[in-house]
Amino acid sequence: QVQLVESGGGLVQAGGSLRLSCAASGGTFSSYSMGWFRQAPGKEREFVASISRNAGYAYYADSVKGRFTISRDNAKNTLYLQMNSLKSEDTAVYYCVTITYGVIGPNWGQGTQVTVSS
Repeated sequence: QVQLVESGGGLVQAGGSLRLSCAASGGTFSSYSMGWFRQAPGKEREFVASISRNAGYAYYADSVKGRFTISRDNAKNTLYLQMNSLKSEDTAVYYCVTITYGVIGPNWGQGTQVTVSS
């Protein structure tokens, strides 16, 4: 079972940037595709981005395409999400998750809060 811990969230002004990290332990990080999801107050959790095991492929939600970049460092067992040109609608709790053969989960982090002030 992989344990995931997110960090890097915080309060930022619109137009600013943040980089989220997701540290993995207790499993073989490189054997999983990985993803970022987010959940805003009163809304369902939604897909943000995903990356393949060797970082050869990445996919993004239309709402973040061109602004966010997902990456990973398998040597450091860490997943990243670089978020630029942040908007108020990006405010949410961000979660990292393992993805196995297209199945999301079951390993989720506890989430990190991102708040974008306008």
